[in-house]
Amino acid sequence: MSDFFTVSVLVATLASGIRLATPFLLSALGETIGQRAGVLNLGVEGVMLIGAYAAYITALRTGSVVAGVIAAMAAGAAMGVVYAFITVVMHATQGISGIGIFLFGLGFTDLLFRQQVGTPVPIDGLRGLDMGGLSDLPIVGELLFSHNMLTYVAFALVPVVWFAMNRTTFGLNVRAVGETPEAADTLGVRVNVVRTQAIIIGNVMAGLAGGTLALDVGIFQQNLTSGQGFIAVALVYFGAWRSSGVMAGALLFGVVSSTVLQLKTLGIIVGANSTIAAMAPAILTIVVLVLVSRRIGAPSALTVPFERDN
Repeated sequence: MSDFFTVSVLVATLASGIRLATPFLLSALGETIGQRAGVLNLGVEGVMLIGAYAAYITALRTGSVVAGVIAAMAAGAAMGVVYAFITVVMHATQGISGIGIFLFGLGFTDLLFRQQVGTPVPIDGLRGLDMGGLSDLPIVGELLFSHNMLTYVAFALVPVVWFAMNRTTFGLNVRAVGETPEAADTLGVRVNVVRTQAIIIGNVMAGLAGGTLALDVGIFQQNLTSGQGFIAVALVYFGAWRSSGVMAGALLFGVVSSTVLQLKTLGIIVGANSTIAAMAPAILTIVVLVLVSRRIGAPSALTVPFERDN
């Protein structure tokens, strides 16, 4: 165990934790916007899988990581339109609809992968940015200046989402339709339009999260996300629907995942203990939900469909 508590290993673990937090953060920020508008999307996992496959197959065929990122976002937008139609237009139960999206994404990506690729083929994925002398700084260089572009984009979106939700007309409308859609409607806010916009934005970010994951590992396989989408939904509750809280939760889960991987690599956790340790993020999710569920309140109209009275 002493091998773990060295400066080099601890710094590497924290740096890896920041990288692993990126998909959590992107998808959870998107889900935060959707939930603030009153829409719960349990299909985040499925959208992430579709975004991951879109990014992977596009990068594989074109050799362009940028094209892969664009494809992931486009796939997320398409799934957003589908989910908005199901929940906003058709007023389907959001929880069941979300599970349906997840199952669709899981099966659809597996089918496409088997038909179009078959055997996993590695791709040239995301690379760390060259920060010049900053990357060479002791400790800080590896910790903060060794990541890929999408990691910096994810963390830059934290203040952007905060500003959008709290200082713009769009954010005011989103919060209004998530709390009192009837009152917002009487003030001229087009509730279903705002909810549709929030859903699409959230799904674009979920697709990007999946694309980030696939491009980071440079491969695609069945169920690549391994529950990360469901953890992202839990992070929204953990962060009390605030972007800063969501970021803190994403970092926590990223560091926990990184620590488990590092302990396995060092041979500190082996055999059956390795399997048990792999459950740490899921166990942490349950604990977090139990602890925070009693001290926070969700948007009042969350999961409640809106139908305008004529």
